[in-house]
This record gives sequence, C-alpha cells and structure tokens, in this order.
Amino acid sequence: MNLYIHSQIFNFLIISNTASLKESTIRCLSNMIIRGKAPLRISFAGGGTDVPPYPEEYGGCVLSCTINKHAFASLTPRKDGKISINSLDFNLKKVLRTIAEIKYDGELDLPKAVLKILEYKSKGFDQIISCDCPPGSGLGSSSAIVVTLIALMKKYLNLPLSNYDVAKLAVRVEREELLIKGGLQDQYACTFGGFNFIEFGKNNDVLVNPLRIAPEIENELLSRLLLVDTGKTRFSGNILSRHIKAYEERNEEIVKALNLAKKNAIKMKDKLLKGEIDTFGELLEQGWKYKKLRDDTISNKQIDKIYNESKKAGTIGGKLLGAGGGGHILLLCEYGKKHEVEKRVKKFGCKTIPFSFDSNGVQTWKIDNAHKRVEI
Repeated sequence: MNLYIHSQIFNFLIISNTASLKESTIRCLSNMIIRGKAPLRISFAGGGTDVPPYPEEYGGCVLSCTINKHAFASLTPRKDGKISINSLDFNLKKVLRTIAEIKYDGELDLPKAVLKILEYKSKGFDQIISCDCPPGSGLGSSSAIVVTLIALMKKYLNLPLSNYDVAKLAVRVEREELLIKGGLQDQYACTFGGFNFIEFGKNNDVLVNPLRIAPEIENELLSRLLLVDTGKTRFSGNILSRHIKAYEERNEEIVKALNLAKKNAIKMKDKLLKGEIDTFGELLEQGWKYKKLRDDTISNKQIDKIYNESKKAGTIGGKLLGAGGGGHILLLCEYGKKHEVEKRVKKFGCKTIPFSFDSNGVQTWKIDNAHKRVEI
C-alpha cells in the first residue's frame, strides 16, 4: 500500500475513535447492510506475462473481459465488537473477537487477510461471502472475492480508494500477505470490469486500457464463444512456482514462450477491435500452444482430448483458462457449429456454462434491514 493510502486509512481510524463520529456512524449504519459484487474474468491472451519477475524486465500485457458470474459479499454491522465471517460455498464460519486472533490456517484466509492489511479496528460486523464459481476454476474467483471484500470495507469506512488502489490492495493481500503464487491481471480485471488491454511494467506499475468494442463485434463474439467446465478445479501454485523458477534461471524456452504470448496478445487485441473474429479464434489457439510450452502439466491427456474433439466439431480455437491443470476451457466456434461442439464436449462429462459479458467492475450498495435498496 502506498504511503498516501496508508496515511489516509490511519487518519480515518484515528478520527473514528472520537465519540461524536462513533455516535454518528452507529446512527447511520446500525440498521444498514452493505453488499457488493465483483465480476469473474475470461483471459483471452497474455497470461503469464503478468507474473513477476517477467513484467519488470520485459513488460507484460493481457487481453481480458469480465462476465456475468460474480463473487458476492455482505456486511451487517453488529454492536458487540465481534466479527463473524461466513462462507456459503465452503459452509465455514469463523468468529473473531479481535484482529489479533487472526491466524492463517487455510480456512477463510482471504477475508482474514483483508482485515489485517487494512488494520481494521472499528466496530464488529457479520460478513457473508459466496461466489458463482469456486476457486480453481480459472476465472479469477479468488481475486474477485478479495476485490469485493476490499470494496465493502471501502464503503463501510468511507475510505478514499480509487479502483487502482483497490486492485493494488487485492494484489497485496494475495501475493504479499498470503504468499499465493500468481500474476497481477485478475485483481485489475475484476475491479475495473469490461474488455481491457492491461499493461504491466516495473515496480508493479499497471495501466488498464478499456477497449471500445463495437456492439456488433461483441455480439458476434459472444454468439460463438463456448465456456466449458471440465469438472476439475486445480491448485495453480505448483505450476506457477515451476514457471517462476524456470524464468529466474533464465530458461530460454520460458522466456521465448512469454515473449510470444505478449506479441500474440497485442495481435488479438487488434483483431478484436477490427471484428476479425475468425482470425481472433486462430490466434486464441496459437496462444494456447505458446502457453503449453511453459510447462508440461499445464494441459493433460483429458484436456487435450476434449479440445481436439471440439476441433472436429467446429472449434476454430480455444484455450484452458487460468494457470492450467483444470478448470474451464474457452472455445471459439465456427458460426452455426456451437451446438455441435457443445454435444461433443458433453460426451466427456463436461458442462457448458451460459454467460454474457459484463461491462461493470466491482460494485457496492446499501440496503435497509427490510431489504430495500437505498443507495449505490
């Protein structure tokens, strides 16, 4: 967290200890519920070039968009000072009396880390968390959860955080506090939303470039994309650890594959803006080949078989989303062949996931206890 943000949060927490503001806060929030959501993302190209230390030396870039699958969270203030965290997806609940009780034990570590990073010392609350897709799906679920939780605290504490600040804090929670291996793209994609070309440079500098995709191009793309759930979630940390180690050892194949992935992302961005969807699909497949050059375990026989069979039914190009090993496969089909491709992949026990694009990033709102929405 930069010094400005840290000082603002610290100053706010000092001020919030005064009796007058405490009374005002209680009056305003005691019967209010704050809710939030952040979209999951699809990464088309450039994944891996956002994983340090590559972007600090060469600069990375990722082409992605967000979809109408979300992480959700809710915060209800309580008067006894306790913090209750409830994950609906994992059927886990933790109650903390103080932040000093926080220990990372593999259970609800993401919300714990958000509280610790923000040095939270204010009133207690009940927090409920859920997500449309589980972590390990390759859709940025974990980052979407963290982004949503930070946005909730921003709303609750009235913190002066921009979208860039929220995303940077999310990176800090996952990569620095919890030491989860990974890149920088998910936090920014989930925070900003929409179609973006995201650039990564030295000192974790990130620039989010929103893309103005013509409606007819967006509709054509959506009508031909198929999102396939392989039914297997994966832990990407081992793959990324090997990837990072190989890069740090200056493995020529890794560096070459990442350089090719970066060039491919730039080409795909240009083809998407021009509406050249067939070529976009062909480059999607090229990017998948570059990705598999980085590690033998990114794909496996089952994933390769699913992909190759989909090609016979009308897939132009596709890729496995996320770091690899499982999760979701994205396929771009010839027009009129999407149903045939869907039938083919279902023979392998896969499910297809209906989706649409979501142009909104993270959002928060307040409701009263009667569940009437009153403020966005």
